[in-house]
Amino acid sequence: MVLAAGIGLSLANPETGGNALKPVSAFSEITDESERSAAIFTEAGKVIQHPRCLNCHPAGNRPTQGEDRHPHIPLVLRGAGGFGEVGMQCPTCHQRANVDLAGVPGHPLWHLAPIEMAWQGKSLGEICVQIKDPERNGGMSLEDLIHHMSEDSLVGWGWNPGKGRSPAPGTQEQFGALIKAWVETGAACPDL
Repeated sequence: MVLAAGIGLSLANPETGGNALKPVSAFSEITDESERSAAIFTEAGKVIQHPRCLNCHPAGNRPTQGEDRHPHIPLVLRGAGGFGEVGMQCPTCHQRANVDLAGVPGHPLWHLAPIEMAWQGKSLGEICVQIKDPERNGGMSLEDLIHHMSEDSLVGWGWNPGKGRSPAPGTQEQFGALIKAWVETGAACPDL
């Protein structure tokens, strides 16, 4: 282990980004269901507010990148459906999978979340209210939201971001379990 640390290798668990998520059972002692629900969402917020998610949920028409969420280089804009403007569409550079040698992340459906789903610059409570609103979450019901968060492969990319990027905390399975428990306890939101 000392040798690995000495040559700069990360010893963090690549599946959790070195940051575990509390299991749903960790909230069982909170007797008030609304408080338990908000606490569960706050835990899920460790993923929602992580750069892997926020970079693709920008407040404007330009994605961000990196741990510091700096503006995407080269300059690209949202374009139709979040896939970029003509001539600079996401698949031009972002291939079907990560290209670690070039440092370019990839996925077959690489694109920005719709502007209605912008999270950057919002508190976790504001994001929570937004996530529950079908007019601002892509028309999803709470059941659809559970499926999206726990099974969607583009969401899942956050735990497999490629070389040089920290994955979202926990695993997609753990995150999905938190979202499901949040919905089942009334989908309460933390304070705005």
